[in-house]
Order: sequence, then structure tokens, then C-alpha cells
Amino acid sequence: MVVVGGALAIGQWVLLHRGGACPGPASVAGLAAAVRITEFTDPACPWAYSAEPFRRRLDWLYGDSLEWDVALVGLSDSPEHYLEMGFTPERQSAAFRRIAHDHGMPIDTAVRPRMAASLPACRAVVAARLNAPDRTRRLLRRLRVRNFSGELLDEPATLEGAAADAGIAIADLHMWMLESATEEALAADMEAARRPMPAALVLDDRLANWSGGRRYTCPSYEMERLSDGVRISIPGFQPFAVYDVVTANLVPGIRRAEPPASVEEVLRWTGTPLATKEVAVVCDIPLDVAREELGRVAREQHVGADGFWTLS
Repeated sequence: MVVVGGALAIGQWVLLHRGGACPGPASVAGLAAAVRITEFTDPACPWAYSAEPFRRRLDWLYGDSLEWDVALVGLSDSPEHYLEMGFTPERQSAAFRRIAHDHGMPIDTAVRPRMAASLPACRAVVAARLNAPDRTRRLLRRLRVRNFSGELLDEPATLEGAAADAGIAIADLHMWMLESATEEALAADMEAARRPMPAALVLDDRLANWSGGRRYTCPSYEMERLSDGVRISIPGFQPFAVYDVVTANLVPGIRRAEPPASVEEVLRWTGTPLATKEVAVVCDIPLDVAREELGRVAREQHVGADGFWTLS
């Protein structure tokens, strides 16, 4: 088991061999999955949301050679959980404003009427994973977008709206959320998040406290090379280069895709509205350039200081 993160890890890994590049998204190369990434996340976490541009760029570069799993951390089971720690709507607003400024994802920073629990949304994502796996990532995305657009994550209307966005029948989702298999799987996710790989303890500042010790923060990745079971833990929010270098060195012969030819190509590839920052990171271009090019081919749904782009 290996742990990496920050500048030291980049220095240790960057000189190792990296494969060549291939045109277009790597998924066109027809490669079988070589690496499984378990992403420990929560739809309420602004850091996990802010890391979405990096996840999308990994997807573009390595395509079908990556297999993604989602494990839900369950950050809060009630609004009071936050208040007991002194984290109020006012403090949340200030934190959102700082994170949005520093990392560029659209966040409505208005003060919310109250804090919101994340556990119902986590349960919904786990229920989808068990019963509609092809819609799991879509549901998680829509919960994130609604949450950071100002909706309360534990309100039934938010869950139902996200389900509809993801193409999941609301009645089905409600039924799946009540099943014992869902509760057991959610409990297993939360337990795994609270038992990080021992090597992850080296980066203690990227972990968080809970009553039983230390847990993963969001997003944390456990990356496994499927050919031999070698696993690497990447705890907490990291620069993109950390994820890229670790992936490239787990499978050094892999071909990485060339950057997209246009912002339009990225929007067509994902098939979902994207933030300017997401498009800029996937294309590896400056944020202002991405925004100008998006303005020529797409329409924007404004959120916070930015928004989400859909092809016109």
C-alpha cells in the first residue's frame, strides 16, 4: 500500500515512464480497464465538487482504461451536526465564497435558511448504484449541482428533482432508498471511509476526525491496478498532477488522449452541462479563453460567479 500527495509525491513519481498520446478521448482506443478508482465523496462537500474538473480530465486522458466506483462518506446525518461544531449558514456562505474564488466552480454563496444533512442524498446515490448503476454518476452530479445552486440537499424536492434530472422514476428511488440492501451498502461505504488505508495516515492533514479516529475527507481516491492488486491511497483534495502522475505510473504503457480540439467537443463528450472550469481543465486552456470560446457555441445557466454551459 502506498500513499501519495502534494509536491513530494510529484517529485517522486514524475520521472517514471509515461505512455504516448492518442488522438481523441482515450476510450476510443478500446482498452480494457486497467485501474479501478474508488472515489470517497459526498454530494455536500465543496472540495469534492471543486475536484470534478480533475476527475473529468482523468476520464478524458485515460478513458476506458479507468473503472470508477463511488463510495459515500456520509458527512452529516442532521443539520444539527454542523451547528454543534459551530458551522452556521453564515460560516458556510463565507467558506463557499472562498472556495469558489480559489477553485473556480459555480457556487451560490447566499446564506442558506438553515444547514442541511447530506445522509439522505448519500442514501439516494447508493440506492441508484445498487439498482440503476448506469445513472449513479448522473444522480450524484445533479445532487451536487442543485446543492451548490442554493437548494437544500435534504429537502424532498431536491432529491426528487435530481432523480428526475437523472432519468430515475421518483417512486422507484423512494422504494430503493427504503430497502435493507441500500442501508447495508451505505453503512459499508461509511465504514470504509472511516477506515482509511494505513498509509493514508502519513498525510494526516488530508484526513478528518470522527468519534472513532480518522476518516477520509472528500474527495479521496483509492486506486488499484487490476493486474496485480497494487493499491495507492490519495487522501483529500489534491492538485491534478498528483492524480495524473499516479495513474500514469500504475499503468506506464497506457496511451493518453490528446487534448480536445474544441470546447464544443468536450460538451458533446460529457452530454451534461459543464462549468467553465471543467471545460478549461479538460482542454488544458486558461479559464478566460474557455469562457470566451464557450460563449460562441453554448448557452449558460448562471450560478454564483460562473455557471453551467449547454450547447446552443
